[in-house]
Amino acid sequence: MIVDCLGRNCRVLELMRRVLLTSGLYHMAFAIWVIVFPLHAFDFLKLPHPNHPILWQILGVISATLGLGLLIAAKNPIHHWLIVLLGLIKCGVATLVIAGAVWRTELPGSALFILGVDDVVWIPFFAWILWAALRAHAGIPPSRKQPYSIGEAAAAYALSDGRKLDEASMQQPLVLVFLRHFGCTFTRQILRGLQELEQQAGQKNATLVLVHMLKSGEEMDYLGKNSGIARIADPRCELYRAFGLGKGGFLELFGPQVWWRGAIAIFKGCGIGHLAGDGLQMPGVFVFHQGEIIASQPAKNAADLPDLDALFAECTEPMQTAPQN
Repeated sequence: MIVDCLGRNCRVLELMRRVLLTSGLYHMAFAIWVIVFPLHAFDFLKLPHPNHPILWQILGVISATLGLGLLIAAKNPIHHWLIVLLGLIKCGVATLVIAGAVWRTELPGSALFILGVDDVVWIPFFAWILWAALRAHAGIPPSRKQPYSIGEAAAAYALSDGRKLDEASMQQPLVLVFLRHFGCTFTRQILRGLQELEQQAGQKNATLVLVHMLKSGEEMDYLGKNSGIARIADPRCELYRAFGLGKGGFLELFGPQVWWRGAIAIFKGCGIGHLAGDGLQMPGVFVFHQGEIIASQPAKNAADLPDLDALFAECTEPMQTAPQN
């Protein structure tokens, strides 16, 4: 489930509020039980009563504080993400400590029941809310409530040689390679093979164009000997959104396939650099001709690399270069 956001103003799913409201009420109820009846839990677990039950009651006060915080966070989970993070840390630490005590037979197996309802059950929900908050706060927020249409974007953005995108597409087919941030190991892998991509595009009478998320000119630090390749600077990711490329989900950015291909790329020497762009932005490749997309290859995950043979195979019309006057 994706949260609809414009910058940090998000339409929060009602389920988030219900989860935090339920968790907050539970922690408040648990606190009352522990504070008023501090020995009941020990009787349930068939453990000897502690010499200082006030310590158990202090844990109840901590639970009440967290519960109150979660009730406050339920009003706006994305804005109050720090409270949710504290809840996740509390649940994670309690899970490790109690599970370890059961493993060492310091606590009976029945302690796992309390662990389950008090901590484990909330972990996936808290993690989900925090991931939504990350997507809302991280990266480059859109500058427009409604994204550009293809035509609007093509008329607004220009190549590094000064030609507008729509004008250039009338003169020859363009292979638009939308990159992830320049520190991404997969972007670095693409940059290492740019000359081959440029040759493949040229064989189809097309021009290779890189679309990146830095301000115009900043990309030169990363291109090196490939600085002659045509480029489009899109620091607000407006062109990305016009072509249907948005932010990736958790599996798209950190799934098993991404880790596996990333390890291979690093082993080949591509390495990892600092974040230079929106780390959540997904890449893609398009053939853009005469103001229209005639073939598309949006990435399924962050590890997807351009496959120009497959891309050109999708073209349903011949690509011709306009005659020069």
